[in-house]
Amino acid sequence: MPHAYSQARKSHTEEHDGIRLQKLLAQAGFGSRRKCEEMIVDGRVEVDGELVTELGTRVDPKTQQVRVDGSRIRLNPRHVTLALNKPKKVLSAMEDPKGRYTLRDIVGDKYERIFHMGRLDYDSEGLILMTNDGELSQHVMHPKYEVEKTYIATLEGRMSGNVCRRLVRTGVQLDDGWIKLDHCSIIDQSRDQTIVKVTLHSGKNRIVRRIFGAIGFPVKRLVRTQIGPIKLGDLKPGSYRVLSATEVRSLSKEVGL
Repeated sequence: MPHAYSQARKSHTEEHDGIRLQKLLAQAGFGSRRKCEEMIVDGRVEVDGELVTELGTRVDPKTQQVRVDGSRIRLNPRHVTLALNKPKKVLSAMEDPKGRYTLRDIVGDKYERIFHMGRLDYDSEGLILMTNDGELSQHVMHPKYEVEKTYIATLEGRMSGNVCRRLVRTGVQLDDGWIKLDHCSIIDQSRDQTIVKVTLHSGKNRIVRRIFGAIGFPVKRLVRTQIGPIKLGDLKPGSYRVLSATEVRSLSKEVGL
């Protein structure tokens, strides 16, 4: 009983008086409490725009803004961000009037007000990020930030390295203007198909399929493997995982939060 009372009292204190700053930083993935205390003493932490060096400082992550080395810490306990591996024939939506399989069928109703940040077309696979953090979602999807995305594309036909280099150097003209790849490399090839790894910032609809289709190499299979600093890794199709505080922090930094 004393332990239960102690825990209840601790939680009551944190609810009303906030959480110790060093504990908040540790929860956000900045290392041990001791390391976080050193960061505070070294003058690297701001709360609501004011430099804080007092170790006893308490903050409310729901209402106060904390920055380390100028970058904002995002740690609202109600917020969650997911990495999901979308299989083919799954709609990048939370519901579908036609009854097709959607992202909602994968994540269920466990997370309140969660939504996808960007899309993959119906026949494409791979990484989709989801969150119920509205501010993070707006920044990730805003054209101003155009987060870098990486894909593995299987193409019809044997494509030369020169074509890859040309797509990076000069790009290709589509109906809605010129587009260039940031990176393109051939990772495997046979007589009738080529597998390439491509990176680009554009979030336009079906952009990778349109680029290669325009130069005569239709995409047979397309898998998105990375969005900004977040990698698909060994996440199985049709499954998802919750991003760590460190991953959310790196994604937030990438989009100017």
